[in-house]
Amino acid sequence: MTLLDSVVLQADSGLIARLLEGANVPYADVLGAMITFVLVSVGVYLLGRMTVVPLVNRVLKARDLDVHARTPIKKLTGALVVFVAIAVAFAFAGFGNILTALATIAAAATLAIGFAMQDVIANFVAGVFIFTDQPFRIGDWIEWDDRSGVVEDISLRVTRVRTFDNELLTVPNSTLTDGVIKNPVAKEQLRLKFVFGIGYDDDIDKATEIIVEEAQAHDEILDDPAPSVRLVELGDSSVGLQSRIWISDPSRGDFVQTRGEYVQAVKERFDEAGIDIPYPNRTIGGELEVADGAAIGELES
Repeated sequence: MTLLDSVVLQADSGLIARLLEGANVPYADVLGAMITFVLVSVGVYLLGRMTVVPLVNRVLKARDLDVHARTPIKKLTGALVVFVAIAVAFAFAGFGNILTALATIAAAATLAIGFAMQDVIANFVAGVFIFTDQPFRIGDWIEWDDRSGVVEDISLRVTRVRTFDNELLTVPNSTLTDGVIKNPVAKEQLRLKFVFGIGYDDDIDKATEIIVEEAQAHDEILDDPAPSVRLVELGDSSVGLQSRIWISDPSRGDFVQTRGEYVQAVKERFDEAGIDIPYPNRTIGGELEVADGAAIGELES
């Protein structure tokens, strides 16, 4: 006999009540219903724990979700098992009227809570999408809305991101799912870009050579993919050369130090080679008219 069969066999509240009446137990009907409620709720709960919860765990593992992502879904599954166990117990115990009243109250409460907690529900749904679609995982570096950082925790409502200034941001999940998210480290490598401005009279080939050599000389910068340089801008006072380099293991958050060391090394080589990084300047043409000579004197003084 299975656990479910034994639960159903014992779930007849009328039978239990008659047995109690035969033993001259006061309030046999009420007591029998209560015993039935307890037996059925415990039985259904144990059945759910033995079947539904392991099944959900296998599905989550099959989808390759990490531990942090599985935890809230497992908690939700456990709560649903408890809810179903109580609902089934009410039905078996003959508390149909109570169950109907509770269902009506729950429906009204759900409607009211839905209007009052639209943002929370939106974040919850967004959290489910993050767990299923996996646009990023814990330890990934993400960029969104001019912000960036390393993901430290993902829950059904919020995602916690540690910025490279060591600030902990608590971001609503709907913010991350409604906008565009960049995951520069999806393949365990991070590309950095930096634009060096040189003067119009400087040698572009020489500057490019220095930029590449300093990238190759840095221990944290990868040789494959190889560093590259592109001319990306002819500005008002400078020629923009964009350096594109790659670093590994970017989850450590030390890319700021690597970029700083690299830029400093390039600047020092530019100084040695006489390559100028010009200040922005503007040439203004035209004529200036004044009312009288006194005004010119004031300007010159």
